[in-house]
Amino acid sequence: MSKRAEARGACLCGKVKIEALSMCPENVGACHCNMCRKWGGGPLLAVDCNMEVNFAGEHNISTYSSSEWAERGFCSLCGTHLFYKLKKNDQYIVPVGLFDEVQKLNFDHQIFIEEKPKYYTFANETTNMTGEEVFAQFSD
Repeated sequence: MSKRAEARGACLCGKVKIEALSMCPENVGACHCNMCRKWGGGPLLAVDCNMEVNFAGEHNISTYSSSEWAERGFCSLCGTHLFYKLKKNDQYIVPVGLFDEVQKLNFDHQIFIEEKPKYYTFANETTNMTGEEVFAQFSD
């Protein structure tokens, strides 16, 4: 594991350790898509770590190809969700709860807002994007 990591953390059982060398930008987002909510039982609160993620205990990581464009990783021992990874560029979106002592993050955006159920709402003012807007942004 690197000494220049911006954030470190681990799965619930501690067998998979993660370090993010960057969080670009240092903002937390919420994904309300049906897959994320089914995967975690609620919205995915995550940070974009680009491609700069290191794992220890990789032999304990299982992946699930959840779509043509992305896969989801989890600890095969405790089931902790470790990442959502875009296949095209190996970009890691990491659940923010994995990281220890991350204080400087700002919750600033929500995606797939049209799929958000009406039974919860966040108080923060955020930039909100529909799924169509998200796909349009990444199709370039």
